[in-house]
Amino acid sequence: MSTMRAVEITNGSGPISALHIATTVPKPDPKPGQALIRIKTFGLNRMDLLQREGHYPVPPGASKILGVEFAGVIESLGSPTATTTTGTTTEDTDKQANANKKSDSNSNSNGSSLFQPGDEVFGLAYGGAYAEYIAVSTKMLIHKPAALDWTTAAGIPETWITATQALFLVGGWQAGQSVLWHAGASSVSIAGIQLCRGESASSKIYVTASSKEKIEFCRDLGADEGFNYTENEGKWDEEVLAATEGKGVDLIVDFVGGSYFGRNLNAIAKDGRIVNLGMLGGTKVPAGTDMGAFVRKRVRFEGSSLRSRDLEYQAQLRDMLVEHAIPKIVGGQFKVPIEKVFDWKDIQEAHRLMETNQTKGKIICVVD
Repeated sequence: MSTMRAVEITNGSGPISALHIATTVPKPDPKPGQALIRIKTFGLNRMDLLQREGHYPVPPGASKILGVEFAGVIESLGSPTATTTTGTTTEDTDKQANANKKSDSNSNSNGSSLFQPGDEVFGLAYGGAYAEYIAVSTKMLIHKPAALDWTTAAGIPETWITATQALFLVGGWQAGQSVLWHAGASSVSIAGIQLCRGESASSKIYVTASSKEKIEFCRDLGADEGFNYTENEGKWDEEVLAATEGKGVDLIVDFVGGSYFGRNLNAIAKDGRIVNLGMLGGTKVPAGTDMGAFVRKRVRFEGSSLRSRDLEYQAQLRDMLVEHAIPKIVGGQFKVPIEKVFDWKDIQEAHRLMETNQTKGKIICVVD
């Protein structure tokens, strides 16, 4: 049995000190429709912290190894009959091929989007990215444009696809509508702000953040206004209403959950949507929360988790990302801020930095 190195957690879950690189982890074998990737870089996400602590169950059948986004080189394919980007139709193949042409002037002259050993790619996984190798469906892969470096490539998949999902598929956002991104300097909101501004120059984009510095950072990305939730007794919802002349915003993308529930209802506009992606503020709604706004404002509230979605859904999101974002990332119109790059041997330090909640971009690890 072939083995590889991978980050493991002593006893399956625990504190940062439980993270270590194991040297005899079974190397995955790609199944039909999958590619085996030699990982060069991987990105950290907040779910990794929760999973490490034992608070984030992985999807059925997924690797228990941490990590859901990566960049690397295809070493082998599981089946010669399933090597297209979606493994289904010519239409899917042509879609990725056209996107490759837009985002990479060095794409194959015949426009082929077939994956082959040696191809440089980046993508999503249900788990297993903190490792030397990973086997994933080709439906979750994107060809890496030559102009995109390995560090940036690993910082794109999870956050940009999550933002795409929240904004377009779940949130139903359209150009001209207003939106509030909570945790404005988080990687998902960084992507979301730019996706909104890239689609509409007229849409009002608002953020909440914990400091003036983070708000200015969000303004530089395209946000119109930001609200410091550590000030004004945390009444950012009143500031949203003041900024919108009492109307509220059409869409709220929230990572906080319970503690923001009532204020979200206050800040949302009539017929607005609230998309919840996390519960950083807990799962309990504060006592005395008035639910009447649901009816009065005809509000739609929907929770969403990308990691639990099936392959077809993720392939759809991947194609949307390639269409809406990758050409602009390569062209420099969209930014993928990187907070810090670590050697993966320093994975404990990388997790420690993420736990500070002081970052304004992705944390990336390089696999030597």
